[in-house]
Amino acid sequence: MSVASHRLLGFAFANADLLLEIAADGAIAFAIGASEALSGSRETALVGRAWRDFIDGRDRAMVQALLDGLSDGKRGGPLVVTLAGDGAIERAAAMSVFRLPGNDGAISCTFSRAAPNASHGLHDKAGLEAVTAALFETGKATGLDLELAFIEMGGLTSLRKVLGPASAKDMELRLAGALRAQSHGGGAAADLGGDRYALVRHHGESGEALAQRLMHLLAVDPAHGVKAMAKTLSLKGDASPGQLLRAIRYSLDNFIKDGLDATAPTSLNEAVSRSVRRTLVEVGALGQAVADRNFRLVYQPVVDLKKSCAVHHHEVLVRFGDNASPFPMIRMAEELDLIEPLDIAVIDRTIAKLVQDPTLRLAANISGRTITSPAFVEADRTMLADNPKAQGRLLLELTESAAIEDLALADRHLQALRAEGILICLDDFGAGAASLAYLQQLSLDIVKIDGRYIRELQHGGRESTFIRHLVTMCGELGVRTLAEMVETPQAEEAVRRAGVDYAQGWLYGAPADLAATAAGLANTNVKPAARRVGSVDSWG
Repeated sequence: MSVASHRLLGFAFANADLLLEIAADGAIAFAIGASEALSGSRETALVGRAWRDFIDGRDRAMVQALLDGLSDGKRGGPLVVTLAGDGAIERAAAMSVFRLPGNDGAISCTFSRAAPNASHGLHDKAGLEAVTAALFETGKATGLDLELAFIEMGGLTSLRKVLGPASAKDMELRLAGALRAQSHGGGAAADLGGDRYALVRHHGESGEALAQRLMHLLAVDPAHGVKAMAKTLSLKGDASPGQLLRAIRYSLDNFIKDGLDATAPTSLNEAVSRSVRRTLVEVGALGQAVADRNFRLVYQPVVDLKKSCAVHHHEVLVRFGDNASPFPMIRMAEELDLIEPLDIAVIDRTIAKLVQDPTLRLAANISGRTITSPAFVEADRTMLADNPKAQGRLLLELTESAAIEDLALADRHLQALRAEGILICLDDFGAGAASLAYLQQLSLDIVKIDGRYIRELQHGGRESTFIRHLVTMCGELGVRTLAEMVETPQAEEAVRRAGVDYAQGWLYGAPADLAATAAGLANTNVKPAARRVGSVDSWG
């Protein structure tokens, strides 16, 4: 080995525990590093041995595919491999390889300590789903750009019938090794049955290039008519774990059923949308209600305490079937990850109402889960762009029925919505443990104070102190306050003294259709705000 090669090897070794050079005949020609600590054998004992004796038998086909796939100047890996040993201790390492140009076909290999793979073969569908979900979370944390590749090996079934048992088994080992060698870490490939396979890998070469590589590694006589095809699905996106799992399951199910259909999704967001549509069909009544917009909207007035209790806007509330509480259905929608399409459906109907009546201002509820979805923000933008008459008159109330896992992402989405003229209200402040963090980290226009504090406010005590300080703090942040469950004139006077900006409750009207709401207001001391002809409504 030349001095130049040694220098390159030394450079590679700087970030590895062990470095080997494998000669063209498969023997280890050079070894340096913490070999004994890593593998249980000294460097001197490795030189002259076949590399296959250094690797556990379960991973040899994968490593062979890794080496066979290298051309001069190319790198491969890292793959997690189990090292050969006495079986008492399972030793694993992350293996990377590099073929030095002009080095007589020798391959340089680096090994670094790693946790062993849970599997030394191909996963089934459920196993791949779990691995993909875990890698997705890792990718979001570390910046890995991953994709899911779908591979169809046409003609393998016919070839198996032609080959004898021994040759067929050898082919299966080569194929499994080749698929694992192309997957992330060597542990993210699956056999889906029917000559269809899938793997998670780093985003890079095209599906066509992957198919060609697999055919090269499989080394099947072209006369047998075996043909590989591959397509990829990017895993880049902000899907929640639940959305991701459903999107992956949807994509794998479709691939198993239809193969490489030309209409297969190519992005994670597209796969999430399609999986949601399928779930809507599968969950029965709730899904049908969302898909067909088969629900009612009722409206409850919110008044401006500083403008003689003039109506400021109405909160939009959804009702399924009778007038029973929608809470069980909302919880079901959140648990099934259907809350986003439900929220979008409600906002769609709300915007239609705004277009129908230009005197209205309406506030629709959205779940804490929904706000972290890029698709939701895009849907809102599209609906408002398609209905410009509704712009400037929509408010969104962010509920705490589901916790917001990524506040930074949620705030970016809230800022994007506010840029579209939508005001943001934090619902039920004080009901959840995270309320203060939400107020601190989210861009808000209004904070709605939980009704349990309002009920006790008129009696003084701790609730009164809490609300006064909250109103002061919100005022300093440029955020207005809204008291819910104001049911008596005494409660109204108490929130007014505390400096609260808006009020809502049965004193001003129960949730009802707009005609009933207007009639109810006419029978109270609350008078709707007068509007001049030609005036422009604002949220001020």
